[in-house]
Amino acid sequence: MFTQIIKIDKYNTDITVKRAAEIIRAGGLVIFPTETVYGIGANALNEKSASRIYNAKGRPSDNPLIVHIADEKDIYTLGVNIDNRIEKIISAFWPGPLTLILNKSSNVPYRTTGGLDTVAVRMPSNIIANKIIKESGVPIAAPSANISGRPSITSEEFIKEEFEGKVDMIILDNNSSIGIESTVIDTTGDNIVILRPGFVTKSDIERVINEDVHIDTNLKDNTAKPKSPGMKYKHYSPNCEVYIVDGDNKIEKIYDLIKKDNLSNKKSVVIGKEEYQSLFNNFISLGKDDITAAKNIFKVLRQLDKENFDKAYFINMSDTELEFSIMDRMKKASGYKII
Repeated sequence: MFTQIIKIDKYNTDITVKRAAEIIRAGGLVIFPTETVYGIGANALNEKSASRIYNAKGRPSDNPLIVHIADEKDIYTLGVNIDNRIEKIISAFWPGPLTLILNKSSNVPYRTTGGLDTVAVRMPSNIIANKIIKESGVPIAAPSANISGRPSITSEEFIKEEFEGKVDMIILDNNSSIGIESTVIDTTGDNIVILRPGFVTKSDIERVINEDVHIDTNLKDNTAKPKSPGMKYKHYSPNCEVYIVDGDNKIEKIYDLIKKDNLSNKKSVVIGKEEYQSLFNNFISLGKDDITAAKNIFKVLRQLDKENFDKAYFINMSDTELEFSIMDRMKKASGYKII
């Protein structure tokens, strides 16, 4: 398949958006930037288009796709039982990195929802993403643009090598402003439940609805269909072996591990916030704070393979709610290997 690749700028935005919308309407696949990660998009109401996403990503067919819209009113064509609580959340966080799980309407095919009677919907704040959705005239199913199980992509440098020849069009732009995927919340029960933590936190949502928000405790149930991307299958994993190092003596643990790696000719590296950089010779910094770390986490995971590291030791982060979201990704990337 020929893939049209365009680096977007102020001169070609309009024509690029129109071409992308034409491809979406015709049943094709377009990779485009969002404020979280790059997405691989297709017409969410077309079963064949949804199937093409699963095939391009190598994604399990029961892993639901997130449907992206550009107008709040479109949620009423995709979901049912939209109550005042949901409307408050929409008003506070859309457009932005928050996905709602709703009871689906008959308009949404089961191929898009992974066979579920619920649908995941969000309204991105990225200008290019919004323009493509509006121009196409249809809601766009757009999971993260990465081969299933691999780290998500937040910068243009990895998109071509992963998807050229598998999609109809790739739109390249600057790095994502947030870097981790959207927070996903289940609104279908009596309580709001966070299925995937993200940039919008538990406290953020509680302040808006003035009630407790719960965090799903059954994310590793392999017997149930996942209601949200990232709940069941291996995610974010580089080829490099990743370990999370925790505890009061975590620095000493890492020193011992690196010594063993050196003796066995393993190339290892430490990942953490900038405050730890002076302690190690081989170190990749995530930045000074949790916001910067969230923006950099997937780029760093891909850097591990680019630089041919055998092992990576991630210094546990647990001070803020956003760090909780980062650690959710790192636990999945490490296969829950915690030292």
